[in-house]
Amino acid sequence: MSQIKQYFLALALTSALIGSAAAAADVKIGFLAGFTGPLKSLAPGMYKGAKLAVKQINSQGGILDGQKVIMPSGDSTCSDVTAAVDAAALLVNDEKVLAIVGPLCSGAAIAVYKKVTIPAGITAVSPSATSPAITSLDDGDLVFRTSPSDVYQGDIMARLLISKGIKHIVITYVNNDWGKGISAELSKAFEAAGGEVAGNIAHEEGKTDYSDVIRSLSSPGVGTLVVLAYANGSGQTLLRQAVEGGAFEQYVGGDGMASNTLIAAIGSDKLRGMIVTKPGAPDSTGARVFKKFAWSDNLNPAGAFVGQSYDAAFLLALAIEKNGKAERAGIAQALRAVATPPGEVVLPGEWAKAKALIKAGKEINYQGATGSIDFDVAGDVSGVIIEMGVNVREGSFIEFGQIK
Repeated sequence: MSQIKQYFLALALTSALIGSAAAAADVKIGFLAGFTGPLKSLAPGMYKGAKLAVKQINSQGGILDGQKVIMPSGDSTCSDVTAAVDAAALLVNDEKVLAIVGPLCSGAAIAVYKKVTIPAGITAVSPSATSPAITSLDDGDLVFRTSPSDVYQGDIMARLLISKGIKHIVITYVNNDWGKGISAELSKAFEAAGGEVAGNIAHEEGKTDYSDVIRSLSSPGVGTLVVLAYANGSGQTLLRQAVEGGAFEQYVGGDGMASNTLIAAIGSDKLRGMIVTKPGAPDSTGARVFKKFAWSDNLNPAGAFVGQSYDAAFLLALAIEKNGKAERAGIAQALRAVATPPGEVVLPGEWAKAKALIKAGKEINYQGATGSIDFDVAGDVSGVIIEMGVNVREGSFIEFGQIK
């Protein structure tokens, strides 16, 4: 064989090997959450929920042509928007992720979507950013959520309080997109239901003394304080100081307070009777299936936004499989196709079944850990809201069930 023929044969073999390596490259779905900051206690459980979906996918044949899904992560902090944008840029530009689960918090999410993911054509599904402001983003149909907007949670919380005979409340909220949104929705719904909001004061994250806020809110003599803040941040500090001051009889929190670290820091006996709401799961087949294999993987399925994180990761993988190629373009459209009727029902963990159906050209309808994930035109879902209370003996939050 001549040297020229040998050269071209070697070149052809090298090209074939490079092509095979490219075809078998890992499929990357990023995970962006506040691993540090005022909600740092929630991020590990959420990440583990998302990685459980990845684990199941890889153990059931992988994605596309047998590639593995891997999930690089970034820290959005929940408090530093610049850090969140930088972390997202690393996932998008350096890790070359096809899509992103997250961010956790609304302010970070809005900044990341506007500055990074939307310009890059990246589909993002947040399991926990619930600000109503996300609904109206000019996102080119690239932003989705597996938790309901606070328009819904605020209304449900208001109805719950009224049903318990609570007719007068005061509110303090962390001064960011999430706090402003849920405070406004709760106030509107509570007053529409016949209640009175006697005080509504914003507070800044990261302070060590909130006595001025507590003093102002206690002046009307209302016994119920609603704290819409974060369990590892201002919410914990403010609530502890309010409890120590003894000016209120009843405490209420939003989903940002749904962490056992809050109880550990303040004491379960001091928080006896506290009411907390959070997005949860209905009593559905998908939810029951998820609970069973989550516990077997040493994962608490009732952890805040754990099921929503699992659903976000599983759905994005289904969308990539449906899209048929490891490319960013087309994922959002495929996401809608796999999440909503019509189609054969696919439950959590049923990756092999879904993969076979997609290969056969059949439609699927994912029914997830948190129920039906039927995205509306804005990429939002209805979902359910769960009431939680304090188990004084165990020193933990306990679910009381879906608020009807």
